Amino acid sequence: MNFAMIFIVLGWVACFNAVFMLLPAFVGIIYQEFAGFAFLNTSIISLIIGIALLILIKPKKKTLYSREGFVIVSLSWIVMSILGALPLYMSGAIPNFIDALFESVSGFTTTGASVVPSVEDLPNCCIFWRSFTHWIGGMGVLVFIMAFLPLSGAGNMNLMKAESPGPMVGKLVPRVRSTAFLLYAMYFGLTVLEFICLLFAKMPVFEAVNTSFATAGTGGFGFLNDSMASVSPTIQIIVTVFMILFGVNFSAYFLLLYRHWRDAFHISEIWVYFGIIALSSAAITVNIRNLYDSIGEAVRHATFTVGSIITTTGFSTADFNEWPEFSRTIILMLMFIGACAGSTGGGIKVSRFIIMFKTLIKEIQIQIHPKLVKKIKMDGHEISHETVRSLNIYLIVYIFIFFSSVLILSVEGHDFITNFSSVAATLNNIGPGLELAGPSQNFAFFSVPSKMVLIFDMLAGRLELFPMLLLFSPATWKK
Repeated sequence: MNFAMIFIVLGWVACFNAVFMLLPAFVGIIYQEFAGFAFLNTSIISLIIGIALLILIKPKKKTLYSREGFVIVSLSWIVMSILGALPLYMSGAIPNFIDALFESVSGFTTTGASVVPSVEDLPNCCIFWRSFTHWIGGMGVLVFIMAFLPLSGAGNMNLMKAESPGPMVGKLVPRVRSTAFLLYAMYFGLTVLEFICLLFAKMPVFEAVNTSFATAGTGGFGFLNDSMASVSPTIQIIVTVFMILFGVNFSAYFLLLYRHWRDAFHISEIWVYFGIIALSSAAITVNIRNLYDSIGEAVRHATFTVGSIITTTGFSTADFNEWPEFSRTIILMLMFIGACAGSTGGGIKVSRFIIMFKTLIKEIQIQIHPKLVKKIKMDGHEISHETVRSLNIYLIVYIFIFFSSVLILSVEGHDFITNFSSVAATLNNIGPGLELAGPSQNFAFFSVPSKMVLIFDMLAGRLELFPMLLLFSPATWKK
């Protein structure tokens, strides 16, 4: 285990966090808010920690293997979350540190589950920080750092694999640093495009910035207590479109950028993704038609909710907790499906469900024809046995963590739907659940132990489970 390089990277993480903190501090100055000093103080603390690590630690070798990659990614997200919670706590915006940590983790992991009873009472600098953490965490903390700093050659790929969502991660271009820079360039470009569209829809600049950050990271922290319910229908439509766009595999945007039209439009995962959105929206529209004045309004709310849940953004224009059971069941199913691999969305991912379905078909055919030799393919490429094995292990671990979390939460005595949907909402990085954790509620009612479980679920869900689990394995820390 290369401990020196681990501390070096954590030092860079702290330094970058110091820079990130300057933005909400500047917002505090603009709005003349005392809470802005909490961000400035945290920026200084982060810079001191970062520089100390970079100066004091002298690595003998700079090689990073997969084990170091997983540990660095896990610890980086933990460090960022703790530092991100400090200004929320020190400013008094969230007076309990565990609650502040919950809010910070929820922000960086792009979950959007909140413990704040009234968002509108928060200082503007804190509202900005909550949304900005979505944007930072959407593409990944270390992906951002790798876009600017060459860390250790081939070891960069191990960091990207450990942090990037989905079953298959590859380089878009030969150099990992170039891949990271290209990903953030596309990410930034889409964010700016949404910001401009929101301005044209007459949304105030501050609200447009926060909404763009939260949508890009598929996070869902809002600036209003009712999320997106009180904004104009035009803005709701714009947010719907961009939520869905940010749930698409960014490899498709790369192919479109380089005019590889044929390859871009032959990615089966994207077609399945859009198909699920269309069918779910249509089914929910029919089911909730009588709840609204017109079919157009029902379509708008249904499509927005489906786009928000499948991309794990977590915005809401209506309290879907009050919808019929059929619609609520579809919403719960979408929580598990999630967005495309290689997007900023969470969930199990559409590509995994495609591979599972193809594996099921293969097994059925083998039962009928025992001597049949059949390869599983996706978009013309053969899916390796290693990928299928990893997927199976992922699902086993996912189910274990999920039901263990539900069991621990049940000790408090809340109803099953609340506990089940709360774990689904945090492990899949969605935000709102059902019943007590519905879109018009928050997670403040949970006890500290339950919040710690949900904090772990948010981190594990964002990092694809294994990076967090490896921290608890003694073998990980052996030299």
